[in-house]
Amino acid sequence: MTTLVRSGQRGLLPELVDLLEAPFAPFRTAQMIRCEEFTRDGQYVLRAELPGIDPESDVEISVKNGVLTIHGERKEEEHEGSRTEFRYGAFTRSLTLPAGADEDDVTAVYEKGILEVSVGLKEPAESAKRIPVKQAD
Repeated sequence: MTTLVRSGQRGLLPELVDLLEAPFAPFRTAQMIRCEEFTRDGQYVLRAELPGIDPESDVEISVKNGVLTIHGERKEEEHEGSRTEFRYGAFTRSLTLPAGADEDDVTAVYEKGILEVSVGLKEPAESAKRIPVKQAD
């Protein structure tokens, strides 16, 4: 049995998810895109693990109504007398953007199997506006 070992402080929850995910992996029909999110220099950044794809033809990124969606497909290569544990097929992941995300300021770069999407952040508008209540005559 193969065990994955990770270094660094990630917290308990990701390790529990990995542990619970492993026994059910053969039964999953959809592929999971592993992501990380953070802010850097006034930008929301999403990094996604997508090894073995052609970013120009295999991935589509869209933003609509505050939701960022990554959709793509990893195509299987035929090899005679081979065995594979790779996952092939379509994948989709949608994430809600943070408040103040500028849907017109989105860029994406793919390098060494990692897709990095950056979205500009505007100053969020006031969350609530106080409405005065007048007393009726």
